[in-house]
Order: sequence, then structure tokens, then C-alpha cells
Amino acid sequence: MKSVWRQPLFLLGFGIIAFFLVGSFVYEWIFGNVPKQTFFIEENGRAVEGPPISPKWMHPLGTDQFGYDMFGKIMIGAKYTILAAMAVAALRMLIAIPLGFALGTYLQRQRSWINGLIDPIHYVPMTIFAVILLTPVLWMPQEGFSTTLTERLVIQVVIMAIMTVPIVAALIGNETNLLYHQEYILAARTLGASRRRLIIRHLFPQMREKMLVLYGQQVVESLIVFAHLGMLQLFLGGTDVDYDPMFADPPRSISYEWAGLFGNSFRYLQGAPWLPLGPAISFALVILAIAAMIEGYTRATNGQVTLPKRKRMAFVSEETVDWNQQQLREKMILLQKEARR
Repeated sequence: MKSVWRQPLFLLGFGIIAFFLVGSFVYEWIFGNVPKQTFFIEENGRAVEGPPISPKWMHPLGTDQFGYDMFGKIMIGAKYTILAAMAVAALRMLIAIPLGFALGTYLQRQRSWINGLIDPIHYVPMTIFAVILLTPVLWMPQEGFSTTLTERLVIQVVIMAIMTVPIVAALIGNETNLLYHQEYILAARTLGASRRRLIIRHLFPQMREKMLVLYGQQVVESLIVFAHLGMLQLFLGGTDVDYDPMFADPPRSISYEWAGLFGNSFRYLQGAPWLPLGPAISFALVILAIAAMIEGYTRATNGQVTLPKRKRMAFVSEETVDWNQQQLREKMILLQKEARR
């Protein structure tokens, strides 16, 4: 791991992530959780510009339609967006890793038809599943939410993690099955190693680097799904909906997370392009930072980034392993007899 911190790409990506995360907590600690609000810009005692105010020195990313500083909103919402994506990816990996190892070792005979059931999921956008499952949770009903913000965040993280568990588990299971038929694994099985020991002592160490890369890819996927949900007015932690029949405000995010900022401001793309471009650029920077960290990590560890193409391999039955063990015992007996002579 020491060599990772000497990789420029890894350091670049880590620096960008640290800037947003640390900066978010520091900004809120110094300025509070409400960004600065400017109602108009004065020159020579005259109001020359009102919200949304274009980017200026005092507002690097401009202000929204209510005069709130966009840079402040992005910094406050950075921690919610990035940490939520990391939590989704972490929970997804925690569930998929044991399922993948079980699929590649204990369920080898059933693996082909299980993969056949999972493969069609690759062709359905995850956003569709997310909208169907999360709309009842995130869209505020007319009588208001019956759940707290923390409960909605937990439910959203769990649902988004479970959605792609089958795909990730199948990927890990296929790679596990390839390693399970290697010669050193066959030798360990011949010597009597249990499948549990094979997973802990041989398979997991061999796949650790690839699973770290896979975790980074899952963080990127979670960020992309967040952005898609923001376009559909489903914001992280819930969407605040105004049901006033006459003067209803547009749906808004309860926190300043980036998906909500992007979804709320997309309609201003032509008139005030700095409103949607701020969160969009932030999304892009974080995604590029994670990609740079993945590339830097793989270069430092000399790991194989792409998984090898699966080949049809002969299934090694338990009878073959038992026969190899019997032959080994017979040879050990002969060696002991020769030693006594």
C-alpha cells in the first residue's frame, strides 16, 4: 500500500475527494448550514443585478433564483452526496462478496442457470428500478412524510445497494470459479483443504485488488444513479413537495446534495447555465477523481484491471479429488516403508 501514495494519479484523485469532503465539513463549521444569500448587486447606489446572479468574485458559481450562493450549496451538500454513494457501494460489496464466493465454490453445478437468470438484468437501466422502488419513499405525500430524514436515507441506501447485488455477486462468482480450477487450488483440495479455508486463505487474497477496483466502480455507478434520480425530482433523503394549488413552489431537496441541486436547476440551463453546471461539474470531478484513484491503485499494485474472458473448463468432481487423495496416501505409505528399510 505504501507504493499507492507515490502514484500521481491516485494522489490527484484522493486530493479532489478530500477537498470536497473536508471542505464540506469545514465550510459548514465556519459558515453554518445555510449558504450566503444576496438579494441584488449594487453599483453606485443602484441595483444592477438580481437573482439569479451570474458568477462573480464574491459568488464564484453565481447564485440560485433565491440569491443563495451556489458554491456554498455545493460545499454543504458534498458530504451527503459522496458519503451516501460510498455507503451504497460498501453495503453492496458486503452483501455480494460472500454470495459471489458461495456461487463460485459451493454452487458450481447451479452457476450456469443462476447466471442465466442474472444476465438479463444487465440490459435494464438501474435508474428504472430505483424510480419504481424509491418513489413511495422519497416523494413527499400531501400529508407530509411519516418517516424521518435518517430513516429515508437508510432505506434509500439499502434499496440502491440491493438492486445490483445479483450482478456484482455473479461477477465475483465467475472470477472465483476461474480461480477455483487453478492447479494450486486443486493441490490444496487434494491435501484436504475445506472450501471455507480455500476462500479465506487462497481465493480472497487473490481477488482483493480486483474487489477494491470493483468497489470504486460501484461508487461511480451510485453517483450516476443519484444524478438520474435528481433529474426525475427524486432527491437524496426525500423530495419536499409544495401542494399549494395556486402558488406552489417547485419540488426541492431537503438537504443541499448535488442531485437535488442539479434536478432543481436544470430548467435554467439556457437562461442561467451556471446553476446546473455547478453541480454537474462537481459530479464529473468526483467521478474522474475515483477513476484516477482506481487507475493509480492498479498501477501501484500491478493488478489486472479487466477480468479475463471466461473459458469453458472441465468440472473437477469430488470423486477426482478423493482419488488424488487416495493416491497421495498410498505414496506416503510407500515412502515411509522405504525410509524404514
